[in-house]
Amino acid sequence: MESISFENRVAIVTGAGEGIGREYALDLANRGACVVVNDIGHGPDQGRTADRVVDEIKRSGGQAVACFDSVATMTGGQHIVDTAMDHFGKVDILINNAGILRDRTFMKMTEQEWDDVIAVHLKGAFCVTQPAVKIMKENGYGRIVFTASSSGMYGNFGQANYGAAKMGVIGIMNTLKLETARYNIKINTVAPNAATGMTQGAFPDEVAKRIKPAFNTPMVTFLCSEENRESGMIFTMSAGWFARSAMVSGKGCCIGDTKRPIRAEEIRDQFDQIKSLENALPYEHCGEIYSLGRPLTGR
Repeated sequence: MESISFENRVAIVTGAGEGIGREYALDLANRGACVVVNDIGHGPDQGRTADRVVDEIKRSGGQAVACFDSVATMTGGQHIVDTAMDHFGKVDILINNAGILRDRTFMKMTEQEWDDVIAVHLKGAFCVTQPAVKIMKENGYGRIVFTASSSGMYGNFGQANYGAAKMGVIGIMNTLKLETARYNIKINTVAPNAATGMTQGAFPDEVAKRIKPAFNTPMVTFLCSEENRESGMIFTMSAGWFARSAMVSGKGCCIGDTKRPIRAEEIRDQFDQIKSLENALPYEHCGEIYSLGRPLTGR
């Protein structure tokens, strides 16, 4: 089996001081990448977790540098990218992994709990990605991985802020893949599952033992490689299970002739067909439905 190599590649991994991000950074470094390990740390470990990962990489003969800026501001995002440029001269790979949780039911959630999560997950994805993409565009190459969550795609009790932010990240990907396609920049999103410090207490012990952070790494490593030619896809993964997830559109039905008014009663009478997902297609094949107001040919 020929190994995937990242020789002469420079990667940024946010939230890489522990958990899933740490595993991403270590694997990329072990395969030859120069890595910017970004993490602000928390509690008594603030500022130390990134240093520990960098030390681990260097002890193994790799190249890495720590960066402690928050992803939640444009200044922080720019400095994270500048760190890669100052030390390694370019940016080839960006993994947007940084995250926090502020779980609370929707009716009790505070504005601050909402803003904190949106700032790190959604705004943070913008703040780091924009300066990184500018460099990738100039170089004609880039690989970006965003991090979504099943909490956004399917819902999870007490995580309205987190779920909203994660679905917003998918929205960024869907647009950015179109804007950067001509520059050989491939952008994908993963929805990982793991027992980490951030999710401590969320899983029963028996489940936590099976969903190790490292089991998410192979997919992300491949998506970051030159060999990956796909862009704009979402991949869900847990405990060694990997699958593509996608938004889909059903066949639906057409009412009226695009000239006369359409009545709510007609929707009622056709509702079973409208809501059916039989023979559904992934959303990227459904653009003609929305632009022309008619089903795709052959459906």
